[in-house]
Amino acid sequence: MIDFYGIPGCDTVKKARAWLDAKGVGYTFHDYKKEGADPTKLRAWVAAKGWETVLNRRGTTFRQLAESDKTDLDAEKAVALMQAHPSAIKRPVVEYSEGLLVGFDADAWQESLGQAR
Repeated sequence: MIDFYGIPGCDTVKKARAWLDAKGVGYTFHDYKKEGADPTKLRAWVAAKGWETVLNRRGTTFRQLAESDKTDLDAEKAVALMQAHPSAIKRPVVEYSEGLLVGFDADAWQESLGQAR
């Protein structure tokens, strides 16, 4: 069983969930729009993958932030932004026994999760 974090309406999340379902990989879904984003978890993700990977700077949410929020970014500022604006977290995020995946890449997921059942 893996922990899957995202927003149900996101197209990438839908593709990733369909991939998991097709592979028969069990998961617990955490909707961080409804459940919020745990700052401890965000810090762990940033420590593992870097804030540059976890923070979705291409999305509408980030682009609509005030310029002062988008400048001088570092790990702590990125965590604060993602906690305040969960839609600014790159989607999906998957925690599994051997690691962490950020974003959906079928080949990387196959390599990492292909045997998880």
